[in-house]
Amino acid sequence: MDLTRRELNAFWALLTGANHSTGAALPSRCFSFQDLPVRVDPKTHAEFRQVFKGVTHDGVPIDLHITTMPPGEMPHPPHHHVHEEMMMVQQGKLEATISGKTSTAGPGSVIYILSNEEHGLRSVGDTAAQYFVLAIGEQTTS
Repeated sequence: MDLTRRELNAFWALLTGANHSTGAALPSRCFSFQDLPVRVDPKTHAEFRQVFKGVTHDGVPIDLHITTMPPGEMPHPPHHHVHEEMMMVQQGKLEATISGKTSTAGPGSVIYILSNEEHGLRSVGDTAAQYFVLAIGEQTTS
């Protein structure tokens, strides 16, 4: 029996349990900011816009949302989880604490969180921080 490299990889993923989903991969498309539904946190007045949530072509869970956080606010207390996470700052400033070390990230900065590292964010400065959050991997809290 002859298999292509893609078929072998898919077969290996099934054998090892690496394929996290039986659903279809997210389709290619453009997401307009103004068309994204907005959820507002009544406590912090932060705005959350879910861009997409699904799986890649090889079944890896992927989730992207955009947060606009007022100055002085936090999206949630410091925490950790199994999936990796990346935050890309578009405007404002974020104070990021990762495993006890604090840094400030401004526009164009990227924050990367490895699996199970304790981390927290706070919007600092005079204006709201707007940032993209990309989660890669199964989203479970450890």
